[in-house]
Amino acid sequence: MPMSVTFLGAAQNVTGSSYAVDVDDSTVLVDCGLYQERSLRNRNWAAFPVPPERIKAVVLTHAHLDHCGLLPKLVREGFGGKVYCTPATADIVKIILLDSAKIQEEDAYNKSRRHAKEGRRGPYPDLPLYTIRDAEAVLPLLMPVAYGIPVPVASGIKASFFEAGHILGSTMIKLDLSAAPAAMAAPTAMAAPTAMAAPVERSILFTGDLGRCNLPILQDPTRCRSADYVVMESTYGDRLHEATEDIPDALVRILNAAQQAGGKVVIPAFAVERTQELIYYLSILFRAGKIPRLPVFLDSPMAIRITEVFNRHRELFDEETKALIGQGNVPYGFPGMTLTSDVKESKAINRVKGPAVIIAGSGMCNGGRIKHHLVNTITRKENTILFVGYQATGTLGREILDGAKKARILGQWYPVRARIEQLHGFSAHADQKELLAWLKFCEQPPRRIFVTHGEAATAVAFAALVQAKTGWSATAPVYNQRETLS
Repeated sequence: MPMSVTFLGAAQNVTGSSYAVDVDDSTVLVDCGLYQERSLRNRNWAAFPVPPERIKAVVLTHAHLDHCGLLPKLVREGFGGKVYCTPATADIVKIILLDSAKIQEEDAYNKSRRHAKEGRRGPYPDLPLYTIRDAEAVLPLLMPVAYGIPVPVASGIKASFFEAGHILGSTMIKLDLSAAPAAMAAPTAMAAPTAMAAPVERSILFTGDLGRCNLPILQDPTRCRSADYVVMESTYGDRLHEATEDIPDALVRILNAAQQAGGKVVIPAFAVERTQELIYYLSILFRAGKIPRLPVFLDSPMAIRITEVFNRHRELFDEETKALIGQGNVPYGFPGMTLTSDVKESKAINRVKGPAVIIAGSGMCNGGRIKHHLVNTITRKENTILFVGYQATGTLGREILDGAKKARILGQWYPVRARIEQLHGFSAHADQKELLAWLKFCEQPPRRIFVTHGEAATAVAFAALVQAKTGWSATAPVYNQRETLS
């Protein structure tokens, strides 16, 4: 049958999400993500496994870089179709890609200067993976679509978008596929006329990043009803989260300890959702008088712009958040929080004496302003580095979290003396129990479940667990594996 899915990323690893769905002569890409694990970054520079000019459309689950971050490269190398996503995702993608391109250009410039000074070359060219101009070329291709309404995206392929509860605008995507019937033998002169064979129809549901129920700000994920095939994430398929109600207590403990030690709390945070959720909790605790009135700096121009997108899409908020706004409380801001946009303001934070909270990106410490704040805080024991998001294997954040005694930041090695803390309860990814609970709402057993977006051991183990708990066929595909949708 001329239907297939090929796993081009997030296959026994976490980042680089991308899947090619083929129906007859149509190819649609689900996500086009950037690889963020150091050991896999070479894939960002490699040629796309599917020629970009052959791809009819891209459908995006959401606007995180590991799901949309290679779009500028795809367009530069020949893709000219539409990129379908929700309106909020379209607004955020514009910010994310332009910021990423700026960082790519700055990092390439800084690396070229450093390598010239050191008389050596790095493993990748001292050129940006893509430029601001490349990112700008993506923007006219963005095609906002509404939740829940099937949209034809290519011949034989319709896409429907459903709330995923992960970040603002995030979706699960169900593709309804219709392929021409298999070729039939030519009729003979004596043969009686027969009815035309019906098209072959299948459906495949991509969870994207599946969120959690009862989190602040966002609505809960849509429940799975039916699909012939399910491609589901497994980021936390091997563990259970701390209860979200424990987050305020943990923040109270950490911030009060920082004040007593006279140190700073540096928080690497994703600009989309995680920053807004963190500020949501801080605002409640400040108003309740449970944490000291420390200076709080949001040192992320991108996070500031993302918060403006939140204001434009309040229809996506849950009822609790809408009620707070109705009472005059903005849940992602509070008096006394300093927003720093330009570089001069960012540098000035390092001159602040005494305890303070600094929130900056990127969330995995791969780039951005967080690296400069780490340089200024990681060597002093009175300071705290607080991780509130997933840290993929091979990232600087993961190395620090795993107990590295020294860390290489901006080309220099620094001893790690700061206190390292992590809050799992902040995760916007469903944990093992929540993933299994979501699957239970499938009204009919899928023909097969493909487990992706998890580290290799996690994805393989979670696929085995799904099969053991449900009796349904479940596997963890590897990179470039192609599966026929029969």
